[in-house]
Amino acid sequence: MAAPTKAKVIVVGGGLAGLMTTVKVAEAGGSVDLFSLVPVKRSHSVCAQGGINGAVNTKGEGDSPGIHLDDTVYGGDFLANQTIVKTMCDAAPGVINLLDRMGVMFNRTNEGLLDFRRFGGTLMHRTAYAGATTGQQLLYALDEQARRWEVAGKVNKYEFFEFLGIVRDQDGAGKCVGIVVQDLRTMEVKSFAADAVVLATGGPGIVYGKSTNSTINTGTAAGAVFQQGAWYANGEFVQVHPTAVPGEDKLRLISESVRGEGGRVWVPMKQGDTRQGQDIPENERDYFLETKYPKYGNLVPRDIATREIFAKCVDDKMGVFGQNQVYLDVTHINRRELDLKLRGVLEIYEKFVGDDPRDVPMRIFPAVHYSMGGLWVNDGTNPETTPYHMTNIDGLFAVGECDYQYHGANRLGANSLLSCLTSGQIAGPAVCKYADGLERHPDGSEAEFGAQVRSRTEQYERIKTMSGSENPFKLGSELGETMTENMTVVRYNDRLEKQLAKIAELKERYNKIGTADAASWTNQVIPYTRQLWNMLTLAEIMTKGALQRDESRGAHYKPDFPTRDDEKFLKTTVAEYTPDGPEIRYDAVDLSQITPRARKYTDDAPKAPASVTPIALNGHGKVPVGVNGMNGHANGYAKNGESVNGVLNGHANGHSNGHANGHANGYANGSAGGEHAEGRTVPFQIPGEETVNGGFGENDPLSTAPAGGHPRDGGGGTEASQTSPNMADIKPGRGGAN
Repeated sequence: MAAPTKAKVIVVGGGLAGLMTTVKVAEAGGSVDLFSLVPVKRSHSVCAQGGINGAVNTKGEGDSPGIHLDDTVYGGDFLANQTIVKTMCDAAPGVINLLDRMGVMFNRTNEGLLDFRRFGGTLMHRTAYAGATTGQQLLYALDEQARRWEVAGKVNKYEFFEFLGIVRDQDGAGKCVGIVVQDLRTMEVKSFAADAVVLATGGPGIVYGKSTNSTINTGTAAGAVFQQGAWYANGEFVQVHPTAVPGEDKLRLISESVRGEGGRVWVPMKQGDTRQGQDIPENERDYFLETKYPKYGNLVPRDIATREIFAKCVDDKMGVFGQNQVYLDVTHINRRELDLKLRGVLEIYEKFVGDDPRDVPMRIFPAVHYSMGGLWVNDGTNPETTPYHMTNIDGLFAVGECDYQYHGANRLGANSLLSCLTSGQIAGPAVCKYADGLERHPDGSEAEFGAQVRSRTEQYERIKTMSGSENPFKLGSELGETMTENMTVVRYNDRLEKQLAKIAELKERYNKIGTADAASWTNQVIPYTRQLWNMLTLAEIMTKGALQRDESRGAHYKPDFPTRDDEKFLKTTVAEYTPDGPEIRYDAVDLSQITPRARKYTDDAPKAPASVTPIALNGHGKVPVGVNGMNGHANGYAKNGESVNGVLNGHANGHSNGHANGHANGYANGSAGGEHAEGRTVPFQIPGEETVNGGFGENDPLSTAPAGGHPRDGGGGTEASQTSPNMADIKPGRGGAN
């Protein structure tokens, strides 16, 4: 067993990625200072609705991590770095297992198995879910684990602190050795030292003004470190979710899970039809996604669904009541089923619109939702063996939505929660390894810390005394409106040039802002004014990247360049800071796993590689060949069957949901009646890294099962879990139903 780390780590951001990183560092013996703008349980991860992907294959469809990999890379139009995506997909079943062991209340089938729904861009039921509040359940479970380490003295939380910038040694040009923050209650500027800093600060949705994101998702942390030398990658790829509720204040997400459970998108066949949706007969409805994409129907990838809805409303003028809206209809689905699986999201619509979507079709339109781009981080293919998830600045790491590498040009639904957790699992050990290799020089950076605190304090005082005529919130609104107009679903070069000119104008007007509130206690104007500059910086990166990429790929669509250009643009866009604006270059994409092919979701789509195509085996359904998957069936999963992901663990007449409990005749359903057969997992190793068996050991805070098993599980048995991408050793513990 490796010696405990001595790493002192700062994590900025209390969402899923930040909490998982925190837990992993603490598990390794390190100490963590965790900073958050808001109470950790209010982080934006709490808003995720639909679920988390993992090829557990309880439906017997022949799903596997290899097929998950292909769906993800194909869905991202081959711009995702494939080695790290493979790592994510291989680890996914174990991640779901881990969350289940933490107590996440996933939906289950009548047989006691974890239930899985379909999401866009795949034909498999791969998405585990907890009703329509999956993000909340996952976040609360991770926060509970972080609080265990807080009690143990390994984690200190600093809530209501805003990240202002990193501290670099060597007069600001060296490695990252800490951060500068502002206490948003007292407005005091402070510095904190660490061996390494991990940013887990989410995406930049508020750059677009109204979006599905929380108001804290300004991207300001990424914008700040970009100006301090960190690279930003693929900024032009911004996902516009196809289904959101239009609103004057913000746009409220209607989860893809609604379509995954049978929701249908349609418009009236008659232009300008004035009848209410529920009064229009079936034969007068245009189910345009189902007509054009019969194989995937309403679950085509988000970029495609969004463009189709946009074209139907904006180009064809066929929107509901002549407005830019289409119907999303669940009125044909049993009400009890809706409440069981979708109550949370349906209540959002009912609360803010006033109609019950169980009786009346919902009216929706696309909305800015997610950034595939983010801070450049190493994905393991760097020959210099830079630690995983470290930026180009030594000691500065990034995880979650604020990094760039997992989703390429378009993210598949339910891969976001997975990438947050996987990136945290990978980054935690990588940060510790980096920190343990440092030569420590106590107080060697005192001058740099003092200089940064003085600089940020001067910035605060300068904003506090600004007395111009411009309103920062008005400037932010103009930025959002013009970015939404010019930099979302459809992009034209002349409009992008116009947008760059608008950003330059807003930067000029920024210097004429007047600060309406100069109070020194819980001031909201000054932080927003400071964030606005970083938002303008990110907007410029995004827009310039879009202008220079003359092709259509994933979420980036230019009608004047309607096809993908692999020769010129099968590359990662990398932006570097200069005082005159971002400088763009293009780096090679990791194509080590799957060869690019045309991306189509119609019936004439090119076939996936044979290695990820399910085939029939001995009359027992479909199993993948050539991938890490299922090998051997006996009326279900074979006894003593193995998977490198610890998913198939030796079942006869039953499934185990990846818990390595080895049941015969199904689940015990909370009783001691489930006969246990032996199952085991095979360690999964990140390429180039030492295999680490983690989770549920004697000193592990998750190891809480009493002797003989957990009360709800019906006895002992064996278990294998993982709190990193690596599989755990079997430990005595919980058995029975999980």
